[in-house]
Amino acid sequence: MATHDTGGWSPMTKADRSGARILVTVRGGEQGAPEVDTVRWGLPRAGHDKCWIATDSGPEAQVTYEDDDLVAWMPLPTPTSDHGVTSADAVQPARESDFLEESGSGI
Repeated sequence: MATHDTGGWSPMTKADRSGARILVTVRGGEQGAPEVDTVRWGLPRAGHDKCWIATDSGPEAQVTYEDDDLVAWMPLPTPTSDHGVTSADAVQPARESDFLEESGSGI
C-alpha cells in the first residue's frame, strides 16, 4: 500500500480521548464542505454516552459529533512566537480519500 501525505492528520481510530482539545476534520456532506473544528472527548450535558464535543458550543446547545461524523484528527499546533498568522498557515481539512481504506466508507 502506498504511503500518502496526510498533512499531519491521523485516523479517528487513533484519536486522543483524554479530554484534551484536538483538531478534527468534520466530514463534508449536504450541510457543506469539510471543515476543521476544535473538539474534546467527553460526556455532553444531556447525554449518557461520551462523544466529541465542539469546544465553542454554547451552554444551551452543545455541538456534538460521533466518530462517523469525523474524518481525521491532529493535536493542536504548538503556539509560536510569531504573531503574524497568514491564511497559508491555517490548518486545511484532511482529505477523506486518505482515510477511506482504514475506516471504511461509512455506508
